Amino acid sequence: MSDETPCVRFFGGPLDGRVQELGDAEPIPGTVIRHIHLHGGPKIETRYELGLTDRGWEYRLAAAQHEPEPDGLR
Repeated sequence: MSDETPCVRFFGGPLDGRVQELGDAEPIPGTVIRHIHLHGGPKIETRYELGLTDRGWEYRLAAAQHEPEPDGLR
């Protein structure tokens, strides 16, 4: 990652401390991304919200959203 390439840092959750390039698209504050961790147990989904601070772009752990499963069970 060069000094010219815009980057974003993750805060909280399983991606805490990770830094990645933002890419070519213009970043939009408030954008929410999902990180889904699949393993031997249940699926773990974490949401991060993009924001711009005086230190640069950050993805902060977003509040959990409880959505019903397709079959209505939790």
